[in-house]
Amino acid sequence: MSRRRWSDLSEREKRGIGLAGLIQLGLLFFALQDWFRRPDEQIRGPKRRWFPVIFLNFIGPIAYLAVGRRR
Repeated sequence: MSRRRWSDLSEREKRGIGLAGLIQLGLLFFALQDWFRRPDEQIRGPKRRWFPVIFLNFIGPIAYLAVGRRR
């Protein structure tokens, strides 16, 4: 199977990739904003360790938002 190029994709596939990218950037922005504003004692574990995790595709921001924050 050969690799497909952007020009080979249908408009629907291009929109899907664009939407996934926007969702990922939105999650990243929201998680980083929360991480910067939240005090250390409201985050589970060392705050510095969550910073690189947030940059993992989709999983990082979701993990931080679901598990890393204390309510």
